[in-house]
Amino acid sequence: MKLRSENPAAVNSVDLLALAECVEKFASKTIVLLGDFVADEFQYGEISRVSREAPVLILRHRETKLVPGGGANAANNLAALGARARVVTAVGRDNAGDSLIEYFRAKRVDVSGVVRVKGWSTPTKTRFLAGWAHTVGQQVLRVDREPGTLLPQEAQKKLQQLLQTKLRSADALAVSDYGFGVASPQLVRLARAKRRGGLVITLDARYQLNAYARAGVTSATPNEAELEALHHTSIGQDVKELARCGEETLAAMKLRSLLVTRGRDGMALFEARGRLTRLTIHGSQQAVDVTGAGDTVLAAYTLALACGASALEAAHIANIAGGLVVMKRGTATVSREELLEAIRHEAAGSSS
Repeated sequence: MKLRSENPAAVNSVDLLALAECVEKFASKTIVLLGDFVADEFQYGEISRVSREAPVLILRHRETKLVPGGGANAANNLAALGARARVVTAVGRDNAGDSLIEYFRAKRVDVSGVVRVKGWSTPTKTRFLAGWAHTVGQQVLRVDREPGTLLPQEAQKKLQQLLQTKLRSADALAVSDYGFGVASPQLVRLARAKRRGGLVITLDARYQLNAYARAGVTSATPNEAELEALHHTSIGQDVKELARCGEETLAAMKLRSLLVTRGRDGMALFEARGRLTRLTIHGSQQAVDVTGAGDTVLAAYTLALACGASALEAAHIANIAGGLVVMKRGTATVSREELLEAIRHEAAGSSS
């Protein structure tokens, strides 16, 4: 197999002012987010003492925060970036589900596509952060609560109906598959078949990326660990192995582009006709918190493609958005204003 040749000149050929113009168009786009809503719960406390019962720390609870995670975080980023976000998802009839719906209602995000499922639990990730007084809390434990049953067929049929309805006037579909049963290759394929005209479809799938090979996906945004798991390999600093995995995935899934996020090593963009472009990380390599960064990348990349940006331009925008969000603590978002400021700042620096 012929490996891709890198195109380092492409990195410097992007017009930063054109990127800013693209971001300014975000508010005119309607994006449907199909995916698994997750409740990210943060329990903050101060270390009071060591327990007499066991060699463990005792935390004095200070506050609890619940924010959108998983696909809900991707939807939250779409809204923060100025898009008209429409969500199609399922949550349980529980406190976590109630909190997520109320959160998005307050953000004026359309939640008519949320299916409430009796007897099914909203996926919840609880992180315990501990610290001394006047210090920054560090994560000491995470507890995941996942649905104990599969999503009922009745709920799946309802999701299909809602997705077809929401896509009628949408500019793009972003799929955020965290493995909890809301998104599926079959559902995406059926929705695409019903939609007349072209549709940008982006995918972030944690466990079954290759299962979407015939679903009509335009672009995918896996992280390097997910790509390694798919190909049963280790990439590290082996650029040839990265190229091999990216090339095979792009071809097998018939994608127009594949954007691989690589943490401190930046991103790798694969396109047709043997194009591989590596982007260095935007900003500092010392990330504060990488929680949910992939959701931000999915949102920014989808919006840029929906605005008519090339894959390379969209990758630059997503790279900047990702670099901004990892400098924030917890599950966070990047606003359109923050993204525009960062792009214009970079443009001013490159012209001086």
